[in-house]
Amino acid sequence: MKHKRSMTSKERVLTTFARQEADRVPINYLTNSGIDARLKTHFGLKADDDEGLRRALGVDFREVRAPYVGPKLHEDVGNHIVDNYGVHRRWVEHGSGGYWDFCEFPLREADEETVANWLMPSPDDFDYSQIARECKKHGHYAVHIGGAGLCDAINSSGYLRSMEQIFMDLLTDDPAGLLIMKRRTEINLEITRRSIEAAKGGFDFMWIGEDLGTQNAPIMDPDTYRRNIRPINQKYIDLAKAYNLPVMIHCCGSSSWAYPDFIEMGIDVVDTLQPEAKDMAPAYLKKTFGDQLAFHGCISTAGPVAFGSVQDVIGNCRETLDVMMPGGGYCFAPTHALQDNSPTENVVAMYDVGHNYGKY
Repeated sequence: MKHKRSMTSKERVLTTFARQEADRVPINYLTNSGIDARLKTHFGLKADDDEGLRRALGVDFREVRAPYVGPKLHEDVGNHIVDNYGVHRRWVEHGSGGYWDFCEFPLREADEETVANWLMPSPDDFDYSQIARECKKHGHYAVHIGGAGLCDAINSSGYLRSMEQIFMDLLTDDPAGLLIMKRRTEINLEITRRSIEAAKGGFDFMWIGEDLGTQNAPIMDPDTYRRNIRPINQKYIDLAKAYNLPVMIHCCGSSSWAYPDFIEMGIDVVDTLQPEAKDMAPAYLKKTFGDQLAFHGCISTAGPVAFGSVQDVIGNCRETLDVMMPGGGYCFAPTHALQDNSPTENVVAMYDVGHNYGKY
């Protein structure tokens, strides 16, 4: 078979987002710190050489963001790291590494007045001056504004309110919980808008996130989603479309129930695609939504990459590519961050398959 001409990463990704065949599938990389460090050692890179690792793996995507330069708004407490929204995290070790786990929930019992007065960062306290330069530096790649945490009304509010309480807030329309979402949305929309303006056309797409599924079912009823979450998601989509940017949404679990809504809203690409979850099998997604959505993910971090042999990984990745590649519209990526229990050789094999078998 005659291969297509070699594309830049930017061309490859945008062609795929338009549900057309590129020269090969675009490739992306998301990871936890433990496997990231082991991969850098494997490739003979320094511990802080993030760009070198992405080049070694042939990653087609790059993120650019405005750094926060304002004052620290909430003090750390003991071994808890507290961010500028007041979210508490602590390091928790496990058998193969560790996580910054969410703990304490300072607004769990807060009323509307307390939420209204809670310190949150100002869009004025971010440095937008280098965004255009950074976008230009990575101009060969597909440069995105945001990531899985942008938008993300449920999780990000739950980190302050607790997940149990935020789901009760959504179900009962509790004004305190909804105000957390409203305030965060207003702040992050303005940061995103200023970043896009500062980039002077340097961004290629917007990446947002909203987890809507358990492994077996929707995480909430569709009416609750459409009443309280979809309007927030829509604000980001409308902002992106005002600048002619495609939109990709990260959405974990059994989430294909929401894809018809995503299509109506103007989303172009869906990310995560956990194949073991209900109604998330590659063949089902490709057949049901492949003519209206592009896909990013599908290589399970809870499957052969973590628990199989190198040959299992090769077989699984090739099977996924066989299903998802035809006609274009598929980006090869893990379903979430690669986990620390993934053997280094399995991850290397995964990316080798993406490059060697993912050609058109």
